Order: sequence, then C-alpha cells, then structure tokens
Amino acid sequence: MSLVPKIYLASASPRRQELLRQIDVEFDVLAVGVCEDARPQEPPADYVRRLACEKARVGLTELVRRGLPARPVLGADTCVTVDGEILGKPRDRADGLAMLRRLAGRSHQVLTGVCVAAGAARGRTIEHSAVNVSTVTFGPLTEQDIAAYWASGEPADKAGGYAIQGRAARFIARLEGSYSGVMGLPLHELSQILQKLETPS
Repeated sequence: MSLVPKIYLASASPRRQELLRQIDVEFDVLAVGVCEDARPQEPPADYVRRLACEKARVGLTELVRRGLPARPVLGADTCVTVDGEILGKPRDRADGLAMLRRLAGRSHQVLTGVCVAAGAARGRTIEHSAVNVSTVTFGPLTEQDIAAYWASGEPADKAGGYAIQGRAARFIARLEGSYSGVMGLPLHELSQILQKLETPS
C-alpha cells in the first residue's frame, strides 16, 4: 500500500524510480532542470538540501503551467565529498580517473538531500526536507581497476564517478549510513516526510 495516493518525482533518474517502487510509492516522472552549481563557500549539506527543494518548487510550478493534477512533488540531489570538497559528475575521462584515484583506499561522504513540496490553501507551499549523510570506504584500487571501471561506462554520469549499486560495489569495503541514500534517495527520511504530509498540522 502506498504511503500517499501519488506523487511526482522531479527527476528522470532510473535509480530513484527503482527506489520509490521498492517502497510502493506511486509516482509520475516530472523531470525538471535547475542550475546545479554550488554557491561560494556553500556547505555540502546546504547544497544538496537547496537543490532538492529547488527541484521540488520548480516541479510545482510546472504542474500549474501544464495544467497537471495537483500532487506533492519530490526533489532530490546527491553529492560526494572528500575533505569537504564536492565531487560532481566527471567532466571527462581524465577527471573520472582522477576522482577514482582520490577515493581509492580511503573514506568519503555521500550526502543526499530530499524535499517534498505540496500546494496548500491560499496559495501557500508546504515543504519538508531532510539530508542524509553516509560514509563510504573504498578499498585500494589499482590503475587497472580504475581504467577498467571507467571503460565500463558506468561512472560517466554519476556523482563522484561511481555507482554503489553497480560494478563499483566490489570496491566498497565499508558503508556507514544509508545504502538507498548513497544510491540517491534515502528511503527512511523520505518515508518520514511522506508521513508528515498525511498528518494534519
């Protein structure tokens, strides 16, 4: 049974769609575009929360513009950080290889912000958001490991240059936190938010 009748997912990510199906949340995809550049000196947790909420808000605007049924909109954003620096999607092969070398044999953090926005009476918007922080530790990687993984094509469009649910699973020695959060949608935090939407304030 779904936690809410139906929501919109402001993302075209197959991974997020898979995770929503896993917990029986019914949804329609409403892909939106926002600028994903971090602001100067913006902490990673603030960055992912801000982007998640911007995606949800843009999604609500799109509902009105397209004349779609009014439902809550889910936005999410994930980043990988090492030594406080945000690692986005690799720009090219050289950047992707450099990211993997940097992650090899050490720990890093994966932060995922999640936000659900819904319209309310008198034009108000209700928002609930959360940030999940997980620590992932890679084992040592050889240059052959790194080159072969890049050649697989998997890391090219992934934050931090890897996918925990894919071939990179064999690199991960330890995970402290949320597996679904590292995938891109922390299901525990999302479930709590969806329950709040169903509880009258």
